[in-house]
Amino acid sequence: MSQVNSTMLLPVQFFLLGIPGLEDLYLYLAFLFTVIYVTSVLGNFTMLFIIRIDRSLHEPMYYFLCMLSSVDLALSNSTTPKMLGILWMNTHEIYAEACLTQMFFLHSFAIMESALLLAMAFDRYVAICNPLRYTSILTKGLVIVIGVLTFIRAVALMTPLPFLIRRLPFCSTSVIHHSYCEHMAVVKLACADTTFNNVYGLVVALFIVGLDLIFIICSYIMILRAVFSLSSTEARFKALGTCASHICAILSFYIPVVLSSVVHRFGKNVPIHIHILLANVYLMLPPLINPIVYGVRTKQIRNRVKSIICSTNI
Repeated sequence: MSQVNSTMLLPVQFFLLGIPGLEDLYLYLAFLFTVIYVTSVLGNFTMLFIIRIDRSLHEPMYYFLCMLSSVDLALSNSTTPKMLGILWMNTHEIYAEACLTQMFFLHSFAIMESALLLAMAFDRYVAICNPLRYTSILTKGLVIVIGVLTFIRAVALMTPLPFLIRRLPFCSTSVIHHSYCEHMAVVKLACADTTFNNVYGLVVALFIVGLDLIFIICSYIMILRAVFSLSSTEARFKALGTCASHICAILSFYIPVVLSSVVHRFGKNVPIHIHILLANVYLMLPPLINPIVYGVRTKQIRNRVKSIICSTNI
C-alpha cells in the first residue's frame, strides 16, 4: 500500500479494504459470489446467443433485452473479478488508473441499465396501449437511436468523474473502505473540500434514478389503465403477464439501489460490512436475475433453450 503526502494529486495505488468485519467468512463469500458471477455470465451469454440465432426473436422487445444482457455482462465484469481476487487471494491493491477506469465503467453501465429498463417500459406501453401501431412506432431505426442515446447519456455523465477525482489532493491514507472503486468511497480519501464532487454525484444519481423511475411508473400507470379497460379477465392477465419479467427486472435493479441509499443516508449505526454487501448486491443481482426471469417467463426463449438441451443430449 502506497504512502503519499498531501501534495500528490493521486496515489500510485489504492488499497481496497474488501468487506471488513467478515474476514472469517471470506471463503464462503468467495464461493457464493463465484457461483453468482459464473451463473450471470453463462445466463447472459445464453440470452445473447438465443436471440442471435432465433429470427423469431428479432423484435424490439428482444433487441432491448439483448442490450440489457450486454450491459449486465459488462457490469459484472467491471467489479466482480477484482472483488473475487480480494476474497480468494487477498489481492487488495489496485493501481489508481485501474481504479478510476473501474469507477467510470461501473457507474456508466449502471446508468445504461436504468435507461434500458425505461426503454423496455416504453416498449411494453406501446405493445399494450397501441398494439396495432407497435411495429410502425418501434422501428429498428428507433431502437438503434435509443441504444445510442443510452450509451451517450451514460458516457457524458460519467466522463467528468475521473477528472474531478484527479484534481483533488489525497492525504496519507489510500485505503478505500469498499470492495470496489465506488465514486464516493474514493472521494472520502481526499484532504480537501469535496463539495463539488459530492453535489455532482448526488445530482447525477437523482437525475438518473429519479427521472427514469418516474417515467417508468408513468408508463405502468398508463399500462394498467389500458389493461383494466379490457372486458375479458383472461385478456387482462395475458397483458399483465407480458410485463411480469420486466417488473422483476425493475425491482431487482431499483430496490437494492434505494435500500442501499436509505441505509447509507440514515443508517449511521449500521456496520460497514452491511453497507458494502448492499452495494455488492446492487451490482450483482440484476445480471443474475434478468436472464433467469426472462428465460423462465418468455415462452420463445424457454422453448429455444429446451430444444438446444434436447439436441445436445441426442
